[in-house]
Amino acid sequence: MSHTLLLMGPLLPSIMAALDSSYQVHRYWEAADTAALLNDIGGDCTGVVTDGGRGVEAAVLEKLPRAGIVSVFGVGVDAVDLDYCRQHGIAVSNTPDVLSDDVADMAVALALAVSRQLVVGDQYVRAGRWPVDGAMPLTRRVMGKRAGIYGMGSIGLALARRLEGFGMPVSYCNRSPRSDSSHRFIASLEELAAAVDYLFITAAATPDTNGSVNAAVLRALGSDGYLINVSRGTLVDEPELVSCLRDGVIAGAGLDVFAHEPSVPSALLALDNVVLQPHNASGTWETREAMGKLVLDNLAAYFNEQSLLTPVS
Repeated sequence: MSHTLLLMGPLLPSIMAALDSSYQVHRYWEAADTAALLNDIGGDCTGVVTDGGRGVEAAVLEKLPRAGIVSVFGVGVDAVDLDYCRQHGIAVSNTPDVLSDDVADMAVALALAVSRQLVVGDQYVRAGRWPVDGAMPLTRRVMGKRAGIYGMGSIGLALARRLEGFGMPVSYCNRSPRSDSSHRFIASLEELAAAVDYLFITAAATPDTNGSVNAAVLRALGSDGYLINVSRGTLVDEPELVSCLRDGVIAGAGLDVFAHEPSVPSALLALDNVVLQPHNASGTWETREAMGKLVLDNLAAYFNEQSLLTPVS
């Protein structure tokens, strides 16, 4: 007998097809009346599948008393009510590690794009300004500059390896020093920002990290410093970041994430010293397929009474 699942939002077609072939899947986002849907499946639904951005709230889980697993397509689980899951014995899994390389690649790409003004240069050529105005203004090099990584998990470690290739001395701020990293550990985020030219954000979003990149950190980064965020927009005081970019308090930013996605502050759209992406750091076919497979494998492990491959503690 197949198990009944609630799918909170769309995933890759191949992943949804695989779910449909093994389970009775109900699509929450397509329901005309979500309350009626939850009432109809509440007695049968044994699992929830969602992505890291959508998550699942307690108000939904309360209607699914038999749900025993929330399988998350993504690393971040800040949109999942973890307290409720712990209190009610609901297992939670995510998809770490398989996306670390792509996210680290995006962080480097954003650093290069904002420093070398790649988007501005592209627009300069397309607008026909090169033959008329001559060479565009000079930009900043990345090679050899000082890098700071906030959050030395698997993404941070993958990023550090890439930055070494640019001859960048790497320091990091983490909950504690890592025995498997030879890079300089700095316990204070503000001190890390003051010591580097590029501050890369790869930390997980938690109550302790949300809002941690505040005015003091940005001012410590300084007028020659760049902020690169491939984690969660909630880690940054976004209004303060807009002010610092507009007023030259920091040199620029590369942002893949925002505080209230998919909304982006309109002030950012007018600035040349920021490069914007639509939360797409892991957005390659290869990584998304690997993430989907891990979602499926965690579900299979749970329903076969085996240990989850990637449980969230």
